Amino acid sequence: MRKTVFALFALAVLTACGVDGEPVQPTLNAGIGVGDSGVHVGGAVGLHKGPVSVFLGF
Repeated sequence: MRKTVFALFALAVLTACGVDGEPVQPTLNAGIGVGDSGVHVGGAVGLHKGPVSVFLGF
């Protein structure tokens, strides 16, 4: 739960970077996997601005 809250906070911060009108494209990827060892949840938040991309995975 703590990771989810942190990820949503990070996405909000990354989205706020585009407030000045610059073309910023935030992204959010999430997934759930089920295997022999149990259920796994993961994802990433990212920011694209021109040729630069920054991602934070969890």
